[in-house]
Amino acid sequence: MSNIISTKDGRLHIYVRQDKYKGKLKSENWVGRTFYNGKQKVISSGTTDLEEAKKILEQWYDDLIAGKLEENLENNINNNVSKETENLTTNIEETSKENTNEIKKETTKQKNDDQVKEVVTPVTNEEKKKKLFNFDLSSLKNLSTLKDKFSLKKDKRDNSENKNKKNTLSNFKRIFSEKISKANVAGEEIAGIDICEDSIKIAQLSKKDTNWILDKISLRLLDKNKTADGVINSKDYVSEELKLGMANAKIPTSNVAISIPVTSAIIRVVTSPLMSDEELQKAIETDSLWENLVQLTDDLNEYSIFHQVISRNSKLNTMEILFVASKLSDVNAYSSIVKKAGLNPVIMDVKCFTLKNAFDNSFKIENKANNALLEIGAEDNYLIIVHDNIPIITDIFLRPNEKDLLGQFDGNIQNTDTESVVRRYCMQLKQALSDYESKYNSKINNIKIVSSLTNIEELIPLFKKNLLNTGLQVFDPLNEIQIPEYNKEKTTLRNRSIYTSVLGLAYRKLDVFGYYKFVTAVKNINLLPNREALKRQSKMKFLSGFAMKGLVGGIAAMYIFLIGFSFFQISSNKSKLANENTIQQEFNLVSAEHKKLTKTVQDMEKALKLGSMVGSNQAASYRALAQITRSVPQRVQFTDLNYNGNNEVIITGLAFSDQDIINFISNLNGKDLIDQASLKAMNVPKGNNDLQSANNKKGFTILCKLKT
Repeated sequence: MSNIISTKDGRLHIYVRQDKYKGKLKSENWVGRTFYNGKQKVISSGTTDLEEAKKILEQWYDDLIAGKLEENLENNINNNVSKETENLTTNIEETSKENTNEIKKETTKQKNDDQVKEVVTPVTNEEKKKKLFNFDLSSLKNLSTLKDKFSLKKDKRDNSENKNKKNTLSNFKRIFSEKISKANVAGEEIAGIDICEDSIKIAQLSKKDTNWILDKISLRLLDKNKTADGVINSKDYVSEELKLGMANAKIPTSNVAISIPVTSAIIRVVTSPLMSDEELQKAIETDSLWENLVQLTDDLNEYSIFHQVISRNSKLNTMEILFVASKLSDVNAYSSIVKKAGLNPVIMDVKCFTLKNAFDNSFKIENKANNALLEIGAEDNYLIIVHDNIPIITDIFLRPNEKDLLGQFDGNIQNTDTESVVRRYCMQLKQALSDYESKYNSKINNIKIVSSLTNIEELIPLFKKNLLNTGLQVFDPLNEIQIPEYNKEKTTLRNRSIYTSVLGLAYRKLDVFGYYKFVTAVKNINLLPNREALKRQSKMKFLSGFAMKGLVGGIAAMYIFLIGFSFFQISSNKSKLANENTIQQEFNLVSAEHKKLTKTVQDMEKALKLGSMVGSNQAASYRALAQITRSVPQRVQFTDLNYNGNNEVIITGLAFSDQDIINFISNLNGKDLIDQASLKAMNVPKGNNDLQSANNKKGFTILCKLKT
């Protein structure tokens, strides 16, 4: 393949294809290639003359984009199939003979173009009809293959149904993602940080119902002498000041959103052939999309790129893509500042979009579509207009000395140099507004000014002199935010527009499931290279909590089900309990008998336990134990019996009354093997045996001395 010639704004590629047949070079002609409807389209011009080939290929491209080729092809298929099949049975043999030569030509051409995915030949409608019918008759030798041609319309209908199902599934996924993402971002804590050469602004917002509340805010002025070489070159100093600012604001979270200057970003809206999300992702992974559409001067690997599809036009087969890029060196430099302060950057936006985000959250501003934002400052000067999610950014060129003149202007002293700077400034604004109004047929009536200049109020009258038909006001981003008493002193400033960017960042939440992409493109810019990893990490964190909530909910649902099932069982068993009284009486008799037997078993087990504790290796001890056992009255129970192996036996037990204990001692003293039995201790038991406490039994300990 020779060098590629690009026409039609780089969308049509023309090159020489060398066609071979059975290993031999057959022809060498010019071929065109483009992307249409998400697929690659290739056409052979049939000529080796470049100028003639350009005319043929460009005409083919225009017809393809206009949709003429698809319409003609569909009409030809529908008309020819219905007409020609009526006489197919009687005329098939005759027609096949007449078109044998053309069949061979078509077959040869198909073999020659076996390396081409799809070939479209620019021919007239009459030739298309003839070739279509000839192809049907010659290549389809039986009616079964002809059936495939007749089912073409059915296949299209099936494809349409599949597409509808796919769209339904996509809509369901979108709604689910939106709901889950809203639930997730509601619990995310994030702080906005705006770093400029003269100050650091920090803010954190919370939302109650529809109202935003300024929870934390901090403004820390920087020493201009230490940031004279730029913020990036003073990262050690800036990071230390950032730590102090976070401590002063008392912000506990380490997740922060930061911004980069407009001058460090490339922002474009590019037009691309219509593609699905999968095709777009493949084109991006191969680096072919941005190389053709954006054509950056440096290697793509040196940039951090964010993109999002703004709109799709199925009629023109095109789509608009927002392209935002920044040098990785700049992205890493700003990230390193906040990381050095012990913070975790999760969002990196462009400053112009943070201003727009703060502006969009001002609900009281009417006719937002007719408003523009203008930043006037010692660093950046630009006008931003967003039309149907398409950002239009116009850079206002000022020399360093002109920026200094604006910052030093005193409204009480007339300064012709400053007036001249403002006049040139306004000329650039007028040109930008005029270009916008002529292109979109929409007029900008008001400009909201954001500025870090302390004398901006004195400068506005100079701007109004040159922009008579346009309203100019300093934008107050805190106008609709609820400010607690402890933050009012920090926000009592003459020029509160300095907080616009940091509040625009504070409105941001870490977008995990892609909720913001369903809203608008300019609200979810994130230039961090590791943004996908952050999303996955936060997604796992959220899903683990979501799973725990689901587990708790499942257990609660199971208990509710069991309770309901129990009530159902009770109601269903009522009919089975008609003989409840009879059954209850029988149960009481059996239960009483069971209690008697249980008590007998317990007495036997205790006796066995006591017997196992006494050794029977001595006849005297055995006889003494037998006499002790025979001395026990009916209302006395043993709990323990200890024999010291010599001449003492300690008996511990329970009795119903004092008289029972006395009778037991008297019985023991009447035995010939017992020298003396005496009461050692007596108490009221306080154990776990509720039955004993209920019967008011008394515990006792008796010391028996055996005769030696």
